[in-house]
Amino acid sequence: MVPPKDLQQFVGNTYDFKIVKLNDDRKNVVLSRREVIEQERSEKRQKFMEGVNVGDRVTGTVKNLTDFGAFIDLDGMDGLLHITDMTWGRLGHPSELLKVGQQLEVVVLDINKEKERVSLGLKQTQKNPWDQIEERFPAGQRVKGKIANLVPYGAFVEIEEGVEGLIHVSELSWTKRIMRPSDILSVGQEVEAVVLGVNKEEQKISLGLRQLEPNPWDEIEKKFTIGSTVKGKIRNMTAYGAFVELEEGIDGMIHVSDLSWTRKINHPSEVFKKGDEVEAVVIDIDKVNQRISLGIKQLTEDPWKTIDQKYKIGDLVKGKVTKLASFGAFVQLQDDIDGLVHISQLSEDHVAKVKDVLKVGQEVEARVIKVDKLERRIGLSIKAANYTEEQLRKEAETFDTLRPGEDMVGLEKAFAAAEQEEYRPGESKKEREESKEPKDSKREPKKTKK
Repeated sequence: MVPPKDLQQFVGNTYDFKIVKLNDDRKNVVLSRREVIEQERSEKRQKFMEGVNVGDRVTGTVKNLTDFGAFIDLDGMDGLLHITDMTWGRLGHPSELLKVGQQLEVVVLDINKEKERVSLGLKQTQKNPWDQIEERFPAGQRVKGKIANLVPYGAFVEIEEGVEGLIHVSELSWTKRIMRPSDILSVGQEVEAVVLGVNKEEQKISLGLRQLEPNPWDEIEKKFTIGSTVKGKIRNMTAYGAFVELEEGIDGMIHVSDLSWTRKINHPSEVFKKGDEVEAVVIDIDKVNQRISLGIKQLTEDPWKTIDQKYKIGDLVKGKVTKLASFGAFVQLQDDIDGLVHISQLSEDHVAKVKDVLKVGQEVEARVIKVDKLERRIGLSIKAANYTEEQLRKEAETFDTLRPGEDMVGLEKAFAAAEQEEYRPGESKKEREESKEPKDSKREPKKTKK
């Protein structure tokens, strides 16, 4: 009980009191009105607890408001009306719906006789809006509502009192990249949406905004046919490819393997920069995952298709050194095709390090000693540039008959190593890697008798 601030209001009134103390010496009597009231309230509580059952409707007065609910005075018995049981709709604070002194009819939800606690419900006095929700809001139906709340993953829409649906951020647009619902929606805004699904048990309704319009991916093949040439700007790049914006919200992806027939490109930034206008060929369309695969190299004929017509074993060719590795050097020939000169084919003399003999950018002359159309490989020999046909034939045979244990000596091993180890001047880390001798590097390479 709260002590009264104004005692004058009691002057002249008649009340019942309980004598709690007598002092004969001082001729003093101590009375208590509070104990009388508490006894009366205790009797009322006992009577209430004996006469009320769960499900009964009772009338009370709002006594106090808190963040989590309201205490209702049920004629001497206090009951708790929790905020979640005040309304079927969204409520931020009990004060938005109730005020102290207000009379309410509520439903008894639970009774704890031992602790003399009663839980009350206000929304239970009204019809549950989620009853027959599936019949009233079937999938595919258009509904109108007001944005009640915005969260990072979507927008809650109140489609009727006590019923909210969620528009997930992924259901806002077919093509636009919307990171936050607040970028296009605001609280209180009236919107129209399509019902995607209803879960009555969990009281959840899924809504979609983009379903109000046709999905452009449904007829994507009509816009971008496989084999057609398209244009667009580089929007973004990753380690595995470049994304080209074909139209607003629709991207095509050029995989690094589809950038060149001949060059091994490790990152699209070696070829493009963001914002570049590019032309490409549509290779594939995946409607389900909404992906369009593009290719740059498909704009031209694959030079490796006719490689055996351009390069034959024994041909004398010229080219420029493009890369150095511990096992050899790459030489760029015509049509942007690289040939590999193994370290054993640099000189008749033993070569410990490739960079002691060659430099990137150096022009060299070499003989073709291997052409593998299937594996897209060309083997070159600088030391065989002046060989006779007989010497060249024997050198080629040597490569084909090398024993499997002779690692890092034959071209096949060198080509395999080319995917694992590369050396470029100016890159200290790769210089350190290049300085590590292969396990068979101390062995003299085989020489062909002249």
